[in-house]
Amino acid sequence: MQRLIRDSHEPDRAKKTHFQRAWQLFRALVERGIVEFSPDPRETRVDLGNDLLCRALPGESASVPREGPGERPREGQSTHRAKLRVNVDLQDDFSMDQALSLYLLETIPLLDPDSETHALDLLTLVESILENPELVLRRQLDKLKGEAVAKMKAEGLDYDQRMEQLEKLEHPKPLRDFVYSTFNAFADRHPWVGEENIRPKSIAREMFEGFRSFSDYVQEYDLERAEGLLLRHLNSVYKVLGQTVPDGVKTDTVREMELYLRDMLRGVDSSLLDEWERMRDPDYRPLGTGGADLRPPRPEEPPDVTRDAKAFTAAIRTRAFSFLRAWSIGDDEAALETIDAPGDAEGQPWTVERLRAAREAHRVEHPGLRLDPEARNLRHTHVEPSDDRARWRVQQMLVDPEGLNDWVLELDVDLAASRELGEPVLKLRRLGSLV
Repeated sequence: MQRLIRDSHEPDRAKKTHFQRAWQLFRALVERGIVEFSPDPRETRVDLGNDLLCRALPGESASVPREGPGERPREGQSTHRAKLRVNVDLQDDFSMDQALSLYLLETIPLLDPDSETHALDLLTLVESILENPELVLRRQLDKLKGEAVAKMKAEGLDYDQRMEQLEKLEHPKPLRDFVYSTFNAFADRHPWVGEENIRPKSIAREMFEGFRSFSDYVQEYDLERAEGLLLRHLNSVYKVLGQTVPDGVKTDTVREMELYLRDMLRGVDSSLLDEWERMRDPDYRPLGTGGADLRPPRPEEPPDVTRDAKAFTAAIRTRAFSFLRAWSIGDDEAALETIDAPGDAEGQPWTVERLRAAREAHRVEHPGLRLDPEARNLRHTHVEPSDDRARWRVQQMLVDPEGLNDWVLELDVDLAASRELGEPVLKLRRLGSLV
């Protein structure tokens, strides 16, 4: 970095500014633990601005010569420099491709890990460092204004009062005060922030809270002409969740968020995921139209998706809720697409007509089906391995507004087929009342 700046064709005044910003950024990465010094038995020096960061083994001394950033070492001065590396505890594909990625990493530990909304709040921080998809936010605000006008008319407010209240409305900003206060403190500690600003919003969060599908959200906000904008935002959220949020802070719910977004993106436009995978792995080949794996054969064994029980359970739950979401809104064909085996426990096939009959029976007994975070709580999912350890029996309770919870979605998971395919292979055994 020093050589790039020193040998550039920028004027000396601009070089000085570049050096200052570069070392501010570097200090921030070191102090946060994103970049670390590789252990070295010898004395090592790294030039940090007008000072040198010196390290020495116990009992050794380290001289601290004064030297401006980017200057060549004086005669007789050691030119040894410390070896740097990305923190070994971070995931292999760790990336900070957003300008405020460091804010995200510094602020995640400030969230309450015991809060029921911890995962959703983390998602808000992720969305806050991304650019605003303005049209989507305007549609959110339009909907809020429409609801507010109807409420104010019912309350008898006159036109001027309604207009005054509408001027105060803004698009949803969860954790508004927390995000702004922590960002201001962050900017005070890091002068390099400059013109960058934080942008709290709730798009991916709103979708995950209601487990909405992409098409549901597009229809809700009339985004037919802005589907690409929404898709890019969701793809950015998915990439930050996967590559910037450290694996060590990801709870089961956060991992389910990743799976939810991955499956949604794959269902809407798999080319985005294919392109990302291709950037990460030059040998990657997308799945063929016939389902054949076009990746070149590898000498090592494919990863066993069933080995990590928590991650595998999260993947099963994501598929189960995708089924329930589609079934509950009457999209039975989409519901059937989430199931791999066509028959139930007795071998009878599941059809659109059969799912419709089950939904009508459920509606006779219940006013609806909840898919909010509480309904998706892990305590409503029961997993039991078979005696031969070849299958899992999964029971997902259907949570209704009245709290009866007397219907169940029962699935069989074929572990051997799941290992071969690299994702859960599900069979819908039963959908109906517990009684």
